[in-house]
Amino acid sequence: MMQIAVYPGSFDPITNGHLDIIHRVSRLFEHVIVAVGRQEHKQQLFTFEERVELIKSLTAEIPNVETESFDGLLVHYVRRKGANVIIRGLRAISDFEYEFQLALANKRLDDNIETLFMMTSSEHSFLSSSIVKEVASHGGSVQDLVPPLVAARLAHKYQADTG
Repeated sequence: MMQIAVYPGSFDPITNGHLDIIHRVSRLFEHVIVAVGRQEHKQQLFTFEERVELIKSLTAEIPNVETESFDGLLVHYVRRKGANVIIRGLRAISDFEYEFQLALANKRLDDNIETLFMMTSSEHSFLSSSIVKEVASHGGSVQDLVPPLVAARLAHKYQADTG
């Protein structure tokens, strides 16, 4: 049986921390799906399509990683993909409580799906998409926080907002 893991998120934008987890998870599982969820209740900087395209570009050279989008309940998507593992990244203990609640809810919805928590590497432990957007929106450098492609897209987005 092929081991398939799903790494879900909004990835608005994808950061070096996200990519670190993708690279590490790709060495543990035969197939990894980075699943970009639609979250209409959240204000997004990048469109749904832009986020999917950015991740596909940044993971193109990892042969066992694919990027898809999904709507609805994560467990339904995971089940449809034939996966049985959800990957969730943890930066700090403050992430754990929320992620633990999600994992328990998902387990209640489908007892065959496990959640694997992966600690981010220490150099990325402070990093979040919200921090990246805040820094970029004020003209700060995000070069060590996101890949160059994302930094350029952020600069363009915020330049368009002010120009």
